[in-house]
Amino acid sequence: MRQAIKTSKRGLSVSKRNTVRGMLFALPWLIGFLCFQLYPILCALYYSLTDFNIFGKPQFVGLKNYQTIISDPKIPVSLGNTLYMVLLGLPIGLLLALLLALLMNKNKRGRGFFRTAFYIPTVVPLVAACMLFLWLLNPEYGLIGYVFKLLGLSSPSWISDPKYTKAALIILDSWRCGQSAIIFLAGLQAIPHSYYEAADIDGASAWQKFWRITVPSIAPTIEFLLIMGVIQSFQYFTQGFVFASYSSEQFNITGGPKNSLLFYGLYLYQNAFSYLKMGYASALAILMFIIVAVVTVIAFRTIEKHINYEAD
Repeated sequence: MRQAIKTSKRGLSVSKRNTVRGMLFALPWLIGFLCFQLYPILCALYYSLTDFNIFGKPQFVGLKNYQTIISDPKIPVSLGNTLYMVLLGLPIGLLLALLLALLMNKNKRGRGFFRTAFYIPTVVPLVAACMLFLWLLNPEYGLIGYVFKLLGLSSPSWISDPKYTKAALIILDSWRCGQSAIIFLAGLQAIPHSYYEAADIDGASAWQKFWRITVPSIAPTIEFLLIMGVIQSFQYFTQGFVFASYSSEQFNITGGPKNSLLFYGLYLYQNAFSYLKMGYASALAILMFIIVAVVTVIAFRTIEKHINYEAD
């Protein structure tokens, strides 16, 4: 009887040789993960227990930085602004993306053009998009302000009024929902058309087909976009940084009008690179990692109870 496992001249079995080859192919990613992800995470964990400002040696202070977080008055403000974007901005963006996907999924002339047009805003660099909307939302000479004047209405002070600053960011993010819309479109096109034909025979309305066929069929897509959106929203930074800097005098880095744009990521950046409190910034980063991990796990367990991944 021949041997079940063939052995090479060097004494390595075929399975071991395949394992070595697989590890060699994965080696670039492993090196990148160890150098640019795992090592920075471990450094942040260490620096969070120290008083460190780049120019001197880290001084071990234990849990002092975490105790400072508890008493820091800007932490509730920054977390509140961030949660605003998670709980309000994210659902609005996903809902708009789903509506666009439903429109693009219809068999109409010119749908290729509209798919491209809706996706183009996501290709625009985020900083450039922010500068564009700073002009559009200007109540004096912006295009949106001009439309308000044509309607006989006064345009809100989107950038300087703390009541409207985050609403302006939601408008900007909604304009960039094309990528999510394309992902929704892929999920919609994977639904068998026979489902809708059977529903038409049974006399189901469009609303019933949407809730009984469309939503359950794209539930995994909704889960993916929701989880990724939650993670990205908790790291909200660039839009708040540009808008807050523009609204302040001499383009200084602030939290915007009455700290209405002071997001958690922006406050972390300020402590690290404006105040050079690297130890405290590392503690903020570790806290954010814990919050995102907990929220992600809760979201996974909650959503998966209502999702069926099986396909006929």
